Amino acid sequence: MTAFLTTERLVLRRFTAADTDRLVELDGDPEVMRHLTGGRPTPRGVVEDELLPLYLAHYERYGDLGWWAAEEREGGAFLGWFEFRPTVAGERCEVELGYRLRRAAWGRGYATEGARALIRRGFTGLGVERVVAYTMTVNAGSRRVMEKSGLSYVRTFHEDHPEAIPGSEHGEVEYALERARWRG
Repeated sequence: MTAFLTTERLVLRRFTAADTDRLVELDGDPEVMRHLTGGRPTPRGVVEDELLPLYLAHYERYGDLGWWAAEEREGGAFLGWFEFRPTVAGERCEVELGYRLRRAAWGRGYATEGARALIRRGFTGLGVERVVAYTMTVNAGSRRVMEKSGLSYVRTFHEDHPEAIPGSEHGEVEYALERARWRG
């Protein structure tokens, strides 16, 4: 599989149907899903019928914007994924940055390394003007990654979710970085 982006320790590549079990395992960890679903796993059918087709469709539509499987450069262990996709269909000027990593990868700098590399690629080669990222207010780890990647706090907001999860009463936060303010 050809790499989309390589860093000192990471390889980001396109997803394939062969990644189904990896995604099911990732989304099956209650701690990984704590700030997303309150810890509920993503059912295998959703991964197979919704998520993977969405990821693959983005490659067809945008080529170089979408979701990227993250692996260790040395050894090839699956770590999770990074998202770098348009916030408005058909537009490239603003993209959303996201990441979901296995617990074994937490606290090792992988999220920051991958996020910085995507931001650099976006600003220097993909025509991106603004990068945004969102997380729950209480997700201190994700907020730290956003800040270490150069994004700044923009606002706190509240959305109507069908089911509240622990911490959702504090809302969500938006972080952003403009290309003009980027210090690559």
